[in-house]
Amino acid sequence: MVSQKNDSSPTERPKSPRTLRNQFERLTGSLLCRRESPIGPTKDVIGWWEARRIPFNLIVGIAGIFSCIVAGFVVLGSYFLGIGSFDLPDPPLFAVFGIILYATAANVCFTGGWVAELAVRKLCPREADRFATLSLSLGLIFSVLLTLTPGLLIGIAGIFALLGRLFGIPSKPL
Repeated sequence: MVSQKNDSSPTERPKSPRTLRNQFERLTGSLLCRRESPIGPTKDVIGWWEARRIPFNLIVGIAGIFSCIVAGFVVLGSYFLGIGSFDLPDPPLFAVFGIILYATAANVCFTGGWVAELAVRKLCPREADRFATLSLSLGLIFSVLLTLTPGLLIGIAGIFALLGRLFGIPSKPL
């Protein structure tokens, strides 16, 4: 008689499903966002934030590159398939200026993180460290989602234009 092996032992906890809350807790507890110990002087607060500026820019920049790639594929695909008009800015250099302006605005908002933390530190010092980890986490999520939005919208518009062409639905140029 062959006995069946029970894979779940009483000491093992079942794996919890990946919920948004779990993912957010993973982000706030990550090396990027957590604080090992409370921070004191203003220069240490600014130093903690500035040590995270390059990783923040890299993460948001990767999202931006992905968004630009999606937009580029849709523009090229619409050109070669003769679908609608996903024109580039005229002149195309305007797109580069838009990207630079967006990156500058993202960094100004990032600086607002440590400015806001310093204000919270004055008003409610016991909550300042928690505020910092939450605001960095939420700011990173918001920045990545905002950066992905143009690629997502252009991608959806491209899919609808392609479906319209496949089903013979006339469309106006975009």
